[in-house]
Amino acid sequence: MVRPAAFRLAVGLVMKEFDLSLRRACRVLGFNRSSWHYQSRRVEPKGLVARLRALASKRPRWGYRMLHLMLRREGHAVNHKRVYRLYKMEGLAVRQKLRKRMAAIARTVLPAPSAPNERWSMDFVSDVTATGRRFRIFAVVDDFTREVLTLVVDTSIGGLRVCRELALIAAVRGLPQLIVMDNGPEFTGKALDAWAYQVGVKLHFIRPGKPVENAYVESFNGKLRNECLNQHWFLDLDDARRIIEEWRIDFNEVRPHSSLDGMTPREYAAANAGLTSQVA
Repeated sequence: MVRPAAFRLAVGLVMKEFDLSLRRACRVLGFNRSSWHYQSRRVEPKGLVARLRALASKRPRWGYRMLHLMLRREGHAVNHKRVYRLYKMEGLAVRQKLRKRMAAIARTVLPAPSAPNERWSMDFVSDVTATGRRFRIFAVVDDFTREVLTLVVDTSIGGLRVCRELALIAAVRGLPQLIVMDNGPEFTGKALDAWAYQVGVKLHFIRPGKPVENAYVESFNGKLRNECLNQHWFLDLDDARRIIEEWRIDFNEVRPHSSLDGMTPREYAAANAGLTSQVA
């Protein structure tokens, strides 16, 4: 289907290039002349465009699908196609980075978790403050509910600190059956191995150079970088801790997730609280 703007452009070019009348130009291109004179009488819902712009301004790294979910949650009866049209019309599109082309290779992944708290994933992300001081963020994610269980911000986080943070999470929600991680020195040391043995948690290390095998936390790391770290200029370590923790709460309780049927991680966890793991 040719859009009206594209139709008018094509007809206008033919009329100008070959000095044809509107009737002849439409006949040559196979279009109906009535389309040339058509004017849309579509009336947008009151306040929809303003609210869309407000949401996009507050969350500049969200695409139209996430904005559509937020509008629906607020009670706007609008489908994703209208949101996309308004999103493009208002110039709100997020600039996309070109991804490096990679060779197709066989990928090994674990079966999807079947219940909350069955499997966690953890990883580290780095950033710097305004003064150039580098800090690290220790992230732990529930693979089933996508809840961010903790985001620990500090300049140095070793194996013993990792064990303490995991114990704090376990004291609130219990232990998982399995924790997935890469081969970083904080994870491969004796401290975490001893802690996991004592509490009866299995550790699953992905193959070196295969971050796709830790897909849940790697996907979260991208959202953390895109929606939080790249959007703020941290004055110091305390400022980073405050902003990142506020973002974690917003991620768990406000941000809808397309893979969770538009629910937030906290809502999805509550809806599936009665499920039990199928893994022995």
